[in-house]
Amino acid sequence: MKADNLPADLPIFQIRPSSAWRMLDLRELWAYRELIYFLAWRDIKVRYKQTGIGIAWAILQPLAMIAVFTIFFGRLAGLAPKGVPYPLFVLAALIPWQLFSRAITESTNSLVTDQRLITRVYFPRIIVPISTILGAFVDFLICCVLLGILLVAYGQPVGPSTLLVLAFVILMLLAAMGVGFWLSALNVEYRDVMYVVPFLNQLWFFVTPIVYPVNLVPHALRPYYPLNPMVGVVQGFRWALFGGGDISVATIITSLVSAVFIFVTGCIWFRRRERTFVDAIGSGGR
Repeated sequence: MKADNLPADLPIFQIRPSSAWRMLDLRELWAYRELIYFLAWRDIKVRYKQTGIGIAWAILQPLAMIAVFTIFFGRLAGLAPKGVPYPLFVLAALIPWQLFSRAITESTNSLVTDQRLITRVYFPRIIVPISTILGAFVDFLICCVLLGILLVAYGQPVGPSTLLVLAFVILMLLAAMGVGFWLSALNVEYRDVMYVVPFLNQLWFFVTPIVYPVNLVPHALRPYYPLNPMVGVVQGFRWALFGGGDISVATIITSLVSAVFIFVTGCIWFRRRERTFVDAIGSGGR
């Protein structure tokens, strides 16, 4: 059909190369919100497809880790803090950590996994890593229910400060998306990035105060410690749930600045490289 014969009210779209320094286009993301939903829902179904107990794995994994950490770190190593049961102390850190860890692991390989979709249809490529992070968010919500049950079981009082957990969830999502944008874009060109991620996860786990309190960190390192955004997230979760703790305004601000920096630079890097994704995926990376 010629252009002259097209209906007058038919919308016409022009697809232009994105700017190298372009940030997130929220209006464009909103226009593709249904695609984000279906990609996230697909990831959830694939994760638990043909499993015997299904989504219950989201609860069993942190429970098993709590049992191991309580025995070896809480009792044998004596790292249990005063005033908070060690299982709650660990779970309050494991819940945001597992979402962060799963988000960067799954988003790293997301563009390569969806290469058939990317090479055939136009849509904002940044949707792919975002949808994997939203898919991992379901497990996070399930673990929050587990945390609520244990808080009641241990008789831990819950106050209005618990609502501030939402602020630290946003902080964690900023960091997770930023790292996911960086790694997913790098993995398109350098496929060995996916093999580095498990090591990065293990290293990041131990430099985050999950199984130990912050007061064990050497004083010389404490000014730089919150540059790891998950330090502010974990400490913020514990402060909001249990009160007190070794948290300060400087820690929150430093982790927030670090998370925003990772997010902004990740967006810029992703946008800068997305124009070459189709060619790089077609050539199999480097």
